[in-house]
Amino acid sequence: MEPHGQRYVSRLTRNTYAIILAGGKGSRLHELTNWRAKPALFFGGKFRIIDFPLSNCINSGVRRVGVVTQYKAHSLIKHLVRGWGHFKKELGEGVEILPASQRYSDSWYMGTADAVFQNIDIIRGEIPEYVMVLSGDHVYRQDYGDMLAYHAEMDADMTVSCMEVPIEEAAGNFGVMSVDRDHRILAFNEKPLHPQCVPDNPENCLASMGNYVFKTEFLFEQLRKDAKNDDSDHDFGKNIIPSIISEHKVFAYRFADPADNVKAYWRDVGNLDSFWQANMELVEPTPSLNLYDPRWPIWTFQEQLPPAKFVFDDDDRRGMAIDSMVSSGCIISGSCIRKSLLFSNVRVHSYSEIEQAVVLPDVEISRHCKLRKVIIDRGCTIPEGMVIGHDKAEDIRRGFRVTEKGVTLVTREMLGQSVGGL
Repeated sequence: MEPHGQRYVSRLTRNTYAIILAGGKGSRLHELTNWRAKPALFFGGKFRIIDFPLSNCINSGVRRVGVVTQYKAHSLIKHLVRGWGHFKKELGEGVEILPASQRYSDSWYMGTADAVFQNIDIIRGEIPEYVMVLSGDHVYRQDYGDMLAYHAEMDADMTVSCMEVPIEEAAGNFGVMSVDRDHRILAFNEKPLHPQCVPDNPENCLASMGNYVFKTEFLFEQLRKDAKNDDSDHDFGKNIIPSIISEHKVFAYRFADPADNVKAYWRDVGNLDSFWQANMELVEPTPSLNLYDPRWPIWTFQEQLPPAKFVFDDDDRRGMAIDSMVSSGCIISGSCIRKSLLFSNVRVHSYSEIEQAVVLPDVEISRHCKLRKVIIDRGCTIPEGMVIGHDKAEDIRRGFRVTEKGVTLVTREMLGQSVGGL
């Protein structure tokens, strides 16, 4: 593959339309997605998951984007309107919301491929040379310009972005492929229980990231064909990819860190343990995901809030946070926060101890509370003196959810409090 210049990549990105699939339920996140779609879930102190693929698009120069919504999309749509509604269509840019609206059938979106098929007319109106189909529920940073350049130089009909992951992690969770020496895909299996390993590493397999590039007319042709197949699940991984790899040029693009060609950051925060762990990684002194890189900002909607505040400096009542991230609007009053991540507008009252906690926005933690290894959902009020994360049996008795790895989830419903504003 020949080196490509900035102007070449710019032409490719300008001629690309991105469609982000953001209608997923995220059922493995249990109560965290009872009232919101997974892409609308908070992450990293001030962001939502959808902000990462959207920021990747904008930073890569792909500025025509459609976001497909379906499952409990109110908070997602509200966030998109507030944070991503400022682009100018007359300048050839824009983030459009594409809700399930039964444009081509009487059904809602029936699968990932059907979600794109039902918006063919909208995509065609943009007259793109390439279409990128992106997952809306993963956290990562990726320059899509490199993948588009690879796709163009291989003259591929379809390109699948992938990376090596441990076999035990991929089993039952990711689409897995095998490739030849030129990275042409030979086989693709959707979420196999026993993934095939890569030839040079028996512990890893090549997993799909759920990100694809197509030649536009080729994509339309395959979607029309799939739509006529009543036996299809209308899914890219289950149906489209396996049906085209033998007769068409379908290549795997290995996603790697461009700095030193090592495994890049990509997290599927699809269950409570992985969601908690990915947030905890951010409070490390040198996190795997650099949110502070001005060359690749993560854009989002952010309320105008006052700075975080820490008050009282008595020996038994000191407001402080150690190895933690604390967002705007927070007040830490005479309590100690350790290895935790607090989203906006969190209030922690005196004499409390918070450790290894992911605390979503608008939470109030009363006096004398002890929280450890917890996820506190948005808007919870933790009663005075409550201890969570120290006694598994007691947490379960109270109705909290405790994961296999000992993370305790607390929501307003579990506390008997009203739900709203998610």
